[in-house]
Amino acid sequence: MIVKSKIFLAALFALLFVTTFSPAEAAGSWNDVTSEIKEYVDNGLKEYNKGNVRAAKQNITDAYFRVFEEEEMEQAIQANIGGQTAFKVEYMFGEIKKLMDKGASQQEVAEMAGLLIKDLNTYSVQLNELAPRKEQSPFQKLLYSLLIILREGFEAILIISAILAYLIKSGNKEKAKIVYNSTAVAIGASILTAFLFEYVLDISGLGQELLEGITMLLATAVLFFVSYWLISKVEAKKWQKYIEGKVENSLKTGNLWALWFVVFLAVYREGAETVLFYQALIADTDPSAYGMIALGFLIGCAGLVVMFLVIERTSLKLPLKPFFLGTSALLYYLAFVFAGQGVRELQESGVIGATALNGFPTIGWLGVYPTYQTVILQAIIIAAGIFAVMYNFIPKRAKA
Repeated sequence: MIVKSKIFLAALFALLFVTTFSPAEAAGSWNDVTSEIKEYVDNGLKEYNKGNVRAAKQNITDAYFRVFEEEEMEQAIQANIGGQTAFKVEYMFGEIKKLMDKGASQQEVAEMAGLLIKDLNTYSVQLNELAPRKEQSPFQKLLYSLLIILREGFEAILIISAILAYLIKSGNKEKAKIVYNSTAVAIGASILTAFLFEYVLDISGLGQELLEGITMLLATAVLFFVSYWLISKVEAKKWQKYIEGKVENSLKTGNLWALWFVVFLAVYREGAETVLFYQALIADTDPSAYGMIALGFLIGCAGLVVMFLVIERTSLKLPLKPFFLGTSALLYYLAFVFAGQGVRELQESGVIGATALNGFPTIGWLGVYPTYQTVILQAIIIAAGIFAVMYNFIPKRAKA
């Protein structure tokens, strides 16, 4: 296993080296992206001046999803200028639509739109220096394909591995088939969803954001439940008592479906997102480079298999208490991140509002964003986590 891991890492390093020094053609500047956004925004202002609020808002939505996000300006700002700046731009898109909903004056809406375009022009100049836009070479397409499958599959693998190890440790190895069953169903559902989006429903980026947000919040609830359940069994005596009479019963009832649902949500969310990413990548790629995308996908799948085997075999050697504590902490962390990201997705889709929390940081890897809605939900999760730890680890006399 170690040899396989080293071979995979060496191949990945070689690929990164080749990709870094591969020639790439110019693909226009970030000013072109800003100009395209401005066209949508200007059309939105014209519609608003005519009294067509719905059409006006749709133009602003298209400016965000079809250009700012799809042309990867959002990612570029976040990576090269700062997460706080990227969030500020997203917030301004939402503020324009909010003003339209409130029936604000044409001048007020135009002023907010002007501030947005002014900021984007400033960031375009910075990005042209820091991260110039370039047409990706075939090797870059391979790398992008590889990173998509690795990034999207890693979180799902962490959850699946933790659950499988838990079943084996509890003497319920035969129940592992529920995990594989759920994974297969989720993969099938992911492909079906992507097919419906692309060929039947023609759902826009707005609909994708809405679906991802709802799925993330559902995953938050289930992950927190499983995290609490694991931490409640972390003590050896509690675990032994549980083994003696309650494992079989609980696995046959509620917890069995809870575990099935955790796996399904984790794999479905990542799977649907992965297929959609590949659809976008293929749409932006010359047919002659399709083979490189396929090769990147296969290398990524091999890497995920190696990750899964390493995580699974390593976790089974851990002592019970550290393993359960670590697994519980991992699931709690994912629940915390999904909570912030889920609310943010719903904010971007316009389902819930986004009230700015001035001075609060943006921490992408933690799912922390400067709005009251995301912070309040994550504060509730923190409070619930503290309560769970205190309830399970404070001696009974102290509780009394």
